[in-house]
Amino acid sequence: MKKVLLTICAVGAAAGAFAQGRGPNPVQPIQQVKPGLYMIAGAGANSEVRVTPDGVILVDTKLPGEQNYNALIEQIRTVTDKPVQFVFVTHHHADHTGNVDRFIAAGAMVKGHANLATNAATYNNNPKPAPPNAIYTGDRTSTTLGGVTVEAFHFGRSHTSGDSIIFFRDLKVVALSDAVTTGGQGPLIDYAGGGSALEWKHVFEELLKLDFDAAIPGNGPVLTKADVQAYAAKFTTVIDRLTELVKKGTPKEQLLMQLKTDDIGWAPRVPAIDGLVSELSANR
Repeated sequence: MKKVLLTICAVGAAAGAFAQGRGPNPVQPIQQVKPGLYMIAGAGANSEVRVTPDGVILVDTKLPGEQNYNALIEQIRTVTDKPVQFVFVTHHHADHTGNVDRFIAAGAMVKGHANLATNAATYNNNPKPAPPNAIYTGDRTSTTLGGVTVEAFHFGRSHTSGDSIIFFRDLKVVALSDAVTTGGQGPLIDYAGGGSALEWKHVFEELLKLDFDAAIPGNGPVLTKADVQAYAAKFTTVIDRLTELVKKGTPKEQLLMQLKTDDIGWAPRVPAIDGLVSELSANR
């Protein structure tokens, strides 16, 4: 039975590097997902663009930098001349929040969960992201513009403690941020940012109750609901296996080496192994 070691790094700069996307690739050409909804890859995480008669609702703002900001705006301008009125940011990592300050300066309302704002204040990244200028608490919020409503759900801690899932209900599309990671990399459980392996399982349960047929991950191409269901099942299997190893008293130094992942295709990334062990130990 093949065993795969989970990727471990120190909390801090290395964890920040994990969170900042797939390298310094530039902003990519805009792609239509469904009529009125577009995706822009590159320069960090995917950004989603919902065009309405009165302006744009944007999700996530790329890695920080005027060049990335200008390139993002340039791509939006290829499908509409309306301004960006609202922005949702899905968690505090720089590939999602890097240009919040620029959108606020341009007059946009930027929404994020209260835990995102807290995490941003202590985030070990240079530059630190600006906090949203419209903070929501609880498990949901929404924005309506030009007759179009876009919803944000905070189903609990997962990748971080401030994650939002964005739902374009009228189009049956969800923007997953880093709740799902593609490209052969496993999910990053950022304990320094309040992440949780166990609550992540609950997030999948709630997410899959939504009526969607297309899902946009934090990076990578558009997925189907069946893709998300399969990913959630694999995630649950991996965390359940880790929990069983902890219950058996597996030493911390051996825990990750003994995790079976050859049938999954990826292993979770855990910047702080002590956080994982502590959480799973408390669940025994």
